[in-house]
This record gives sequence, structure tokens and C-alpha cells, in this order.
Amino acid sequence: MKHCFYNESVEFFYNNSRKELTTHWRTKDLLVVALGLTVSVIVLLTNLLVITAIIINRRFHYPIYYLLGNLAAADLFAGIAYMFLMFHTGPRTVKLSLKTWFIRQSLLDTSLTASVVNLLAIAVERHQTVFTMQLHSKMSNQRVMILIFCIWVTALLLGLIPSYGWHCLCALEKCSSMAPLYSRSYLTFWAISNLVIFLIMVVVYMHIFIYVKRKMTRIIFVVSGQGQVRGSNRVLLSSGAFVICWTPGQVVLLLDGLGCKSCNVLAVEKYVLLLAEINSLINAIVYSYRDNEMRSTFRRILCFACYRNSKYTPTVVKLNTTDRRTLSQNGHFTVDSSI
Repeated sequence: MKHCFYNESVEFFYNNSRKELTTHWRTKDLLVVALGLTVSVIVLLTNLLVITAIIINRRFHYPIYYLLGNLAAADLFAGIAYMFLMFHTGPRTVKLSLKTWFIRQSLLDTSLTASVVNLLAIAVERHQTVFTMQLHSKMSNQRVMILIFCIWVTALLLGLIPSYGWHCLCALEKCSSMAPLYSRSYLTFWAISNLVIFLIMVVVYMHIFIYVKRKMTRIIFVVSGQGQVRGSNRVLLSSGAFVICWTPGQVVLLLDGLGCKSCNVLAVEKYVLLLAEINSLINAIVYSYRDNEMRSTFRRILCFACYRNSKYTPTVVKLNTTDRRTLSQNGHFTVDSSI
């Protein structure tokens, strides 16, 4: 029978994996926490602003914006999870119970998985919209809500699996270095799953970009054509930022999961995690802040005190030729496929 170590301390597992534990605050620890908390606060504020804008502006009550809102919610959750980590790291780690340690890691895994899966859903939706020459997705609100539900179920399952069995409490030889209570096989599975998603997203976005570039001269005067041309650079920007922020962390996790002895994964652990967290800020900038109507709504929210005596009304903007094409015949706003 296997002997399990449920009653041991976090320090016991860190010593087993030879991961350093400190009992006092060092300059390096203070800098990491200060930087981490700063990033977390910015991520919280920016994504909260996106969610608020989508809620109060009826022009954003369309499936693609619901997905963007859900992405902002996932990134908001990631900011909370990372802030929780910052308050339970450094010398505080040694004082954690096993339950608290698993909660700390599960929050991170769940939030980051939700963000990644949501990005994949947005990529697929954009692909379908562009290739069918639609101004906005024809996905019903019911379907998008089911999709959002599935995203969070997937994220919760992947985030909670280690806490409910896929750990190394009963097999110390399988413990990872970066997450001393996690099994290396779980890290391998999680890293490969995310890398596959990355590959799919890059292929989808590159397919969109190549298609738009090829059709650019033909559809420049066709409805939504100019919007797609404008969106091509955004496609490259979003996919490029995503790959830069996420790939290093997943490669490091994979190396740790595969038990690479010569790879000093612990030396870069905190930095690649911070880089992945920064993507939660970049998502808000790339997918939301580059939208004119969204920016206008942000200004109204931020200047709420100036307008506290008047109710919110949609921004009246002068429409150019391209913007007029985003209005359907009955005058209702439709979503530009360049998002």
C-alpha cells in the first residue's frame, strides 16, 4: 500500500522537491510582490472597466461582446488569483496549510485556463464571422451563454483536478519542482493542453490574416471589407502578444513536468508567471480599448462625476462611410468583424 503524507507541512514537500523556502523577506521577494501587486491592481481596474462598459452600453449587447466581457471576467479573476498569490508567497509560504496551498494554485490554474479557453472561443468566432462576410456573429444569446458556461466548467475542472487526486502526496518521487505538491504528469498535461490551444489559435489567426490580405483589394468597397482590413493588424497584434506572454511559461512547465534535471526552471518561475498575468492586461487593451465606441463609454464611466446629474446616453459620434456600413437597414448597431 502507498503511504500518503496528508499530515505533512508545505515545508516538507518543498524540501522534497528542493525548492527554496525563505523565512524572512529579502529584497528580491519584496520587489516581486510589489511588482505583482501593481500588475494585479491594474489588471483588476482595466478589466472591471471593460465589464462595466459592456453592461451599461446596449450597443455592446451582442454575442462577440459577451465573449469579450467573459474574457475580461476571466482576466479579472486572474488578477484576484495573482493578488492572492502575492499575499501568500515569500516567507508566508512556509506557514500555509496544504489546503490553502492548493487553493492558491487552483485559483491561478482556473483563472488562467478560463482566459486561454475564452481566447480560443473568440478566435473561432472571429474566423467564422470573417469567412462568412458577416458584420457580426449570428450566434444566439442562448448559445453564447452555453459556450461561456462550458468555458468555466472546463477551467474549473482543470484547476481543481490536482486538489482532488492528481497530486503527489502519495508519490513523492513524482513531485514537480515548481509546484512541489503537484504531480509532474499534471504539469505535462496542462502545458501540452495549453500549447495545443496556442497552436490552434495561431493557425486560426494567421488564416484570417492571410485571407484578409488576399481579399483586400477586391473587398475594399464591399460591406465590412474595410473593417476586416483594419482588423488584420489587430489580429497579428493579439496573437503575437498572446504567444509572447504565454509560451515561455508553458515551455518551463513542460520542462519541469518532463523532469528536466539540467533545466533551472525555478530561476525563471516567478517571471514567466508574471508575464502570463500581464497578458490579462494586454487582452483588455487589444480587444477592447482599440474600439472607438468602447473608449467613448470608458470616458463616460471615468467622468461619471461630471455627468452625475444626467442619465447615461449612448455617445453620438459622427459616422464616416465605413461606420455607416456597420448599421443595419433598421438602424440598429451591428458589430464590426474587425474586433
